[in-house]
Amino acid sequence: MIDIHCHILPNVDDGPSTLPQSIEMAKQAVDQGIHTIIATPHHKNGRYTNNKESILRNIEHLNNKLMEVDIPLTILPGQEPRIYGDLLNDLTSEDILPLNRNTKYVFVELPTSEVPRYTRQLLFDIQMAEYIPIIVHPERNKRIIEHPSILYDFVRTGALTQITAASFVGKLGKNIQKLSHKLIDANLTHFIASDAHNTTTRDFHLYEAYQTLRNEYGSETFYQFMENSQLLIEGKTVIRGQPIYIKKKKILGLF
Repeated sequence: MIDIHCHILPNVDDGPSTLPQSIEMAKQAVDQGIHTIIATPHHKNGRYTNNKESILRNIEHLNNKLMEVDIPLTILPGQEPRIYGDLLNDLTSEDILPLNRNTKYVFVELPTSEVPRYTRQLLFDIQMAEYIPIIVHPERNKRIIEHPSILYDFVRTGALTQITAASFVGKLGKNIQKLSHKLIDANLTHFIASDAHNTTTRDFHLYEAYQTLRNEYGSETFYQFMENSQLLIEGKTVIRGQPIYIKKKKILGLF
């Protein structure tokens, strides 16, 4: 498996604080069946700033250590920038790091409780600059939980989204789990990733998520999500279905 969203770099954000902790995360990832991880440290979220060059240095160092201890895991570069007004300027000036460095895919994290008024325009402008925005863990955003039509509008106009494995399998509560499933039903999400931060309270759950996906949605959907992660790291066009509008009354259990 490929995990496109993970906080495995040591001492850069709220992920592992030491290299040995990163190594333990790598072992856990391999045990899950993960062979490739995109490291996506937080950037400009109010607490952490991780610029492109520092991320690349840290990834090279971690990959070298993994080779030394014979852990069959490859770490690729990425970044999780919180949405902010100058994001596009920083992206075009190459301060923002696209996923796997040379692709056109870039993560965009929304605040936990709101969707800034300029979000739609920024997502559009990112696409006009020939990048593809991926909204991370929208199922955990309070505003989207209350009004999933917001996400429909973003996806309809070209954005992609990624849900968290722990959300999908119910580790973050029933409401978030229900919405995660609704997003799959409505073709409003395109990737499942771990967003793992450690080996205890925020671990991977990716194997469980993919098995649940196969059991509940069938092999076609299972392979589509698996393939999308591969297509992403190769910089190719991912598979996306026609988005379906979610009526609020269909997820009354969330409120």
